[in-house]
Amino acid sequence: MPILTLSSDIGQRDFIVGAIKGQFLQSIPDLNIADISHYLSQTNLPLAAYICGNAFQFYPSGTFHLVLVNVFESETNHFLIAHWNGQNIICADNGLITMITGVKPAQIIRVPVTPNAGLLTITADLVNAVSQIFKQGRVTAAGTVTQEMVEKYPLKPTVGENWIEGQILFIDNFENVVINITQKDFEEHGKGRRFKIMFKRNEMIEKISDNYASVAEHGKIAWFNSAGYLEIALRNGNMAGLFGLQGYNEHMQQSGVSNGNKWFYQTIRIFFE
Repeated sequence: MPILTLSSDIGQRDFIVGAIKGQFLQSIPDLNIADISHYLSQTNLPLAAYICGNAFQFYPSGTFHLVLVNVFESETNHFLIAHWNGQNIICADNGLITMITGVKPAQIIRVPVTPNAGLLTITADLVNAVSQIFKQGRVTAAGTVTQEMVEKYPLKPTVGENWIEGQILFIDNFENVVINITQKDFEEHGKGRRFKIMFKRNEMIEKISDNYASVAEHGKIAWFNSAGYLEIALRNGNMAGLFGLQGYNEHMQQSGVSNGNKWFYQTIRIFFE
């Protein structure tokens, strides 16, 4: 049975997500559609990439992943299908594909869509493209091979001899804070040294824990989550809200807005001793 995942910044308070699923099922009745998230941010592509990339890897080879994020950032007359690690990512040509993959995929298909059209007209074009792929058994049935695409790449932490600094990628429903420092980054730069995870002036954490039971009620805790990224939280508390931590915002970074201490609270620095 063919599989397609659906991710977007649309939300689920109106009919759009249901209508898109209906469009696919009318054309491909045996399609299995799975939702990833419909609350991705238009201004935070690293967050969308973090959520999508870490979810896509668990799907069977050959799965198609439609990602509708910031579709109308510029005039749209085509989408892209990129083949990566056995998965097929369908996305607007806005840089999100390379944010997810971390590299420029070897196979990229340019899929024409109706210029300057509404979302459901565009998704109808994409339904037709996916349907042709399934009918003909080749991804090139959807369009033409290209190497031209907008390229943006994942945020990397900045490093010094005795420190590493990361951006806040994601704040979850529990106000836990995910930072773009991986366990590999931490181990390569830490080299087994003692450390202090610093945030909001003098707040710190000096231990990596395995689970919430490692600290007292409302204690600060740090661990590497199931995606391998550094996460900080308060046990049964509100880490982001209490300490004023802010998620990454692409528009703010591009404009250079600092707004007092706000920049500081969007970053986490680890000092090694």
